[in-house]
Amino acid sequence: MKEVELLIPHRKPFLFIDQLVTASREEIIGTMVFSDSDQLLTGSFPEFNFVPGMALMEALAQCGGAGIRKLQLASGYFALANIESTVFLKGVEYQQIFKMVITNIKISSKFIKQSGIGFVNDIECVKAVWTCIKFDE
Repeated sequence: MKEVELLIPHRKPFLFIDQLVTASREEIIGTMVFSDSDQLLTGSFPEFNFVPGMALMEALAQCGGAGIRKLQLASGYFALANIESTVFLKGVEYQQIFKMVITNIKISSKFIKQSGIGFVNDIECVKAVWTCIKFDE
C-alpha cells in the first residue's frame, strides 16, 4: 500500500487499492480487499455483506490512476469526471480479493479515458468506462 500512497493522494478510509500488481501502457492490474470492519462502507444490502457499488467503481478509477502515475504517462492530479457506463454483474463480499484489470483507452495531458473489469475468483463482478480530467493543484 505504501507504493500506492506515493502514486495517488487518496488515504484510508478512502483508499481503495491495496496493491498495484502490474502496469503497462495498455493494461493496469491491481487488487483490493475491503475490510468488513470499515463502517463507512456499509452497503445498501448489508444482509448480503456486499461492498457498495460506488466503492468498487472508485477502486477501479484509483487503480487506473495509480498505474498512470507509476508509468509517468501523465503528470499532475486527475479527478474522476464522468462515468460513461457501469454494469454490476455480481456482488463483492467483504474480505474477498477484488482484482481490477484496467485498459487505457486514451491518455492526454488533460484527460484520461479508461475501462475496467473487477473480478472475484476470476468471475466478473463489475465493468465500467470512465474519464478523469486534470485539475490544478
